[in-house]
Amino acid sequence: MRIVVTGLIAAYPLGGVAWDYLQYVHGLRALGHEVLYLEDTGRWVYAPWDEALTDDCDRHVAYLAAVFRGGEPWAFRDPRGRMHGMDVAAVRRACGEADLFLNVSGACWLRDEYRGRGITAYVDTDPGYSQSVLLAAAEPSAPEAVRYAAALIRAHDVFFTFAENIGEARCAVPTAGLRWLPTRHPIVLDDWPRSPVPAEISTPDPSRARAFTTVMSWRAASPLPVLGGRTYGGKDVEVRKLAELPRRVRVPLELAVAGDAPRRELTDAGWRLIDARSVSSTPEDYRDYLARSRGEIGIAKEVYVATASGWFSSRSASYLALGRPVIVQDTGLEERHPCGRGLLTFRDVDTAVAAIDDVLGAYGAHARDARALAGAQFDARRVLARLLDDVFAA
Repeated sequence: MRIVVTGLIAAYPLGGVAWDYLQYVHGLRALGHEVLYLEDTGRWVYAPWDEALTDDCDRHVAYLAAVFRGGEPWAFRDPRGRMHGMDVAAVRRACGEADLFLNVSGACWLRDEYRGRGITAYVDTDPGYSQSVLLAAAEPSAPEAVRYAAALIRAHDVFFTFAENIGEARCAVPTAGLRWLPTRHPIVLDDWPRSPVPAEISTPDPSRARAFTTVMSWRAASPLPVLGGRTYGGKDVEVRKLAELPRRVRVPLELAVAGDAPRRELTDAGWRLIDARSVSSTPEDYRDYLARSRGEIGIAKEVYVATASGWFSSRSASYLALGRPVIVQDTGLEERHPCGRGLLTFRDVDTAVAAIDDVLGAYGAHARDARALAGAQFDARRVLARLLDDVFAA
């Protein structure tokens, strides 16, 4: 099968972002499909080295070429309209012949020239935001830009979402009139080899201990989602609810954070802080940072938590694949994933403390079960095979 996968690797040249889309490319290729990676947002790109947006993409093109140095075909249309990696005619031909155009994160501007004989599928990796746009566009006073964004979403044939609980009574993420099919982030296990557990990770001795970590942006993208008349925030809202946590556990908790976080406030509360860019310059840097961690202390955006969406982070799935236990906020995921060994959830400071103590008390078992759970729940062979089945059954 011929498949086009879209993404944001050049638009946001950071290691964690790259892995989000590489897992689709690598996973579908491993299943025997012919895959083209295509990137075209129609917008300026982010330059993390300047913390600014730009239309000068020379470094972004070089980054993308390095990411795909294994030889996978790729194409990137920059904000000035120039195509890199392949020429425009080759991209148009590939899209026209594709059986599936998989618009991951709705990242690609769905130009007419990208439509062909195949099915166009939208993958909602950021639930709450897509649905907020669809609802806002239905209002009589909706700006033209919002109506246009909603029309681009609705122009797809099939719709997937990481809000695995959507449509259930407990889930406050609305369908906005579309039929959403649940999916989750695929993990190619060969990309995340289980690494040995050094003594300084497994020891309970705080003087030698490595931290539970996570990689995060402080604030969510603007505009914030509005669902049912409520405006939902990002991870900054949830971190502040955990202000007491670092002082109540016997190992370090580290945030690799990007954005305008209140660093003095966080360090005074006991969080260890580092710059996210320092551990996410490349996909390899990002993977190495996760592997050096004791495990993850995962914090989700408020919209994922408060809506009981069932969302699960691609980052958390990566920690699991490396054999690192994951302790995450409950987003309504407990009925979707086996929790208790390798993967534990929390709802507040007290339950987070209990989960950390549980992992410290049986670290080796939790580490083994983390890797096994990644294979059982996120293996790209299963996740992507089901997605393809759903595409062609819809």
